Amino acid sequence: MTTLPAAPPRPRSQRKLDTLARLESDVDAWVATAGGPGGTPYMVPLSFLWDGSALLLATAAASPTGRNLRRSGRVRIGVGPTRDVVLVEGEAEALAAAELTPQTLDAFAAKTGFDPRESEGNLYFRVRPQLVQAWREVDELPERDLMRGGRWLV
Repeated sequence: MTTLPAAPPRPRSQRKLDTLARLESDVDAWVATAGGPGGTPYMVPLSFLWDGSALLLATAAASPTGRNLRRSGRVRIGVGPTRDVVLVEGEAEALAAAELTPQTLDAFAAKTGFDPRESEGNLYFRVRPQLVQAWREVDELPERDLMRGGRWLV
């Protein structure tokens, strides 16, 4: 069996392009929240829409994720497989459907195949990234930060 040499690490500029493409095309992510200081971490898969500056999620307001996001506003999101991961830490803002444009609501439903407007008790959450990291292998770890403090580094 022949082993191919590993690809060289991508420069940050390429990783940013790859990250933006993944946010645009992927549908699902792992969403991790916690119930306040000392709260138990809670992680669920949710679908999302990327609008170019924020991720839009939707879940039941009464779910652990919905409660945690309203309580703390903090979230960590993992997109992609473990060997091509994008991690986003952000601040979440709870929104009712009436606070979003019909175009945004339709785009969310079209991309995710799920229309939260069809069930009572759902809320949308706009997540504004504060930290974005991306890497494939250990050789990309040193420059994994693509955004810090809500500003792109590249």
